[in-house]
Amino acid sequence: MLGKKGLKKCSEIAILNANYIKHKLEKEFSVLYTAENGTVAHELIIDCREFSKYNIDVFDIAKRLMDYGFHAPTISWPVIGTMMIEPTESESKRSLDDFCKTLLSIKKEIIENSSILKNAPHTQQFVITNNWNEKYSREQAVFPNKNVKENKFWPSVRRIDEGHGDRNLICSCKTMEEYIND
Repeated sequence: MLGKKGLKKCSEIAILNANYIKHKLEKEFSVLYTAENGTVAHELIIDCREFSKYNIDVFDIAKRLMDYGFHAPTISWPVIGTMMIEPTESESKRSLDDFCKTLLSIKKEIIENSSILKNAPHTQQFVITNNWNEKYSREQAVFPNKNVKENKFWPSVRRIDEGHGDRNLICSCKTMEEYIND
């Protein structure tokens, strides 16, 4: 539908967006698979394995992104322990900047108090408990920045066996007998 020129333009913008993110993050995150001239294609891969010294892995970072209102990018593909970021041509500069600021903020959290990532994402049920024994405030958990305060997305569940559900079919529906007897 875009035609030859439109498709080329969209591809160019996606490549520009990926390189913009790379430029904003490369001082704080290792970027894998750059070209000889230091650029990336339409995606960039950041290496999160270095955070294992803080007992943090790529899953923890992906879950914390949810607290900031972002859907986690592809993780552990094509390299285990990495995050593949693929900004599309439709992302605004503001959304790219917000995403970069979020990842930089998360890196700071990793260094200062990694338990906030280990508990992410923070659901309403988790933060309204009477027994709050965390080393960070409820506000830090669920409203890590101004943008989130104004437009909060509440994850409905915390962590459920990471990739177990992807590898094992779990049916929670009624049995055939229950349908027959209804």
